[in-house]
Amino acid sequence: LLSVLVAAPTGLGMEVMAPATINALNGSSVKLSCTFNSCYKVENKQFSLNWTYQECRNCSEELFLQFRMKIMNKQLDRFGNRVEFTGNPTKYDVSFTLKNVQLEDEGTYNCYVLNPPDRHRGHASISLKVLTKEPPKHDSTVAVIVGASVGGFLAVVILVLMVVKCVRRKKQQRLNTDDQKTEEEGKTDGEGNPDEGTK
Repeated sequence: LLSVLVAAPTGLGMEVMAPATINALNGSSVKLSCTFNSCYKVENKQFSLNWTYQECRNCSEELFLQFRMKIMNKQLDRFGNRVEFTGNPTKYDVSFTLKNVQLEDEGTYNCYVLNPPDRHRGHASISLKVLTKEPPKHDSTVAVIVGASVGGFLAVVILVLMVVKCVRRKKQQRLNTDDQKTEEEGKTDGEGNPDEGTK
């Protein structure tokens, strides 16, 4: 299971968060995570949730999981009984697990949440990619350490360059100011104080 990017769409409604893309191995089980933030406590009588599936961008959405007082699975032929709700709305989690992932399960999964008194429905979507073989493993610890070291070094270099640039700019401004003062003083001596012999 690989989360490529975490999306957190915001709008007039609550904030709903889900990974933008999830990779799943064919035949495995995968959790499609969706959480939300709300200023209000979740009340089962008012709270509502819809999970829909879209096979393609222009395809219509198919409702397969719903919460109205309780969880209701809409048994689509596509998923059968492979959908299991694994979230907890009172903890602001509305995730579900898709079992025995098939190649045909690829597509976009939309998570819609409404928690009154919030008046606007929150939404997040996940693009599910099904892999036929496991991606090569790599030592992420080393990558994180190297990435952090390089990032830290670059940040220090950029900071130093900015400081040097600022110092140079200030020195240049001082030199320019001193030059202007010298020129003005020279003009005053040459033009403002005539020779005593010409009086």
